[in-house]
Amino acid sequence: MTSRMVLLRHGATEWSMSGQHTGRTDIPLVDQGREQAKEVGRLLGGFKFTQVLTSPLVRAAETCALAGFVGEPEPDLMEWDYGAYEGLTSAAIAVGRPGWTLWGDGVVDGEGVADVGRRVDRVIARARSVGGDTLCVAHGHLLRVLAARWLGLPPVAGRLFALNPAAVCILGWEHESPVVSQWNRDGEPLA
Repeated sequence: MTSRMVLLRHGATEWSMSGQHTGRTDIPLVDQGREQAKEVGRLLGGFKFTQVLTSPLVRAAETCALAGFVGEPEPDLMEWDYGAYEGLTSAAIAVGRPGWTLWGDGVVDGEGVADVGRRVDRVIARARSVGGDTLCVAHGHLLRVLAARWLGLPPVAGRLFALNPAAVCILGWEHESPVVSQWNRDGEPLA
């Protein structure tokens, strides 16, 4: 296999900077996030993508456009539906649920990790069906689940992959086995 997936987390938003869970709330990038997106465009300048997929949420679509790419909206790339925990920080949730973690305890009235896993499995199948690289511009928790599923791990293994705003990650192959080639990359141009 030669096709790779390049993952790009959207740039900074008001809620990503404050640590609030931002699932389906459609908020824009802040100035810092817009600058991050432009910088990522320079970082990815050497890549030629067969397809560019983006979450339909504005923070991802704007990151994609500012990075210099025309993305096709892909509903399966929307962030985890945090339900009743939308807009709350982990610390605020833990007040009512001591020791709470998204990965271990889930959310109330939202999606489970297996639901997110099924969505990213469809995105992975789509990427593997084309004869070239795919850029996916989306969200932190979703992209972490996607990386776990690329490797054949259960969706909950996404907890093992921290992901910074506007970070670039490359999922590829080594001897026909799926691998993480680069993670949380920024700075120098990629080839």
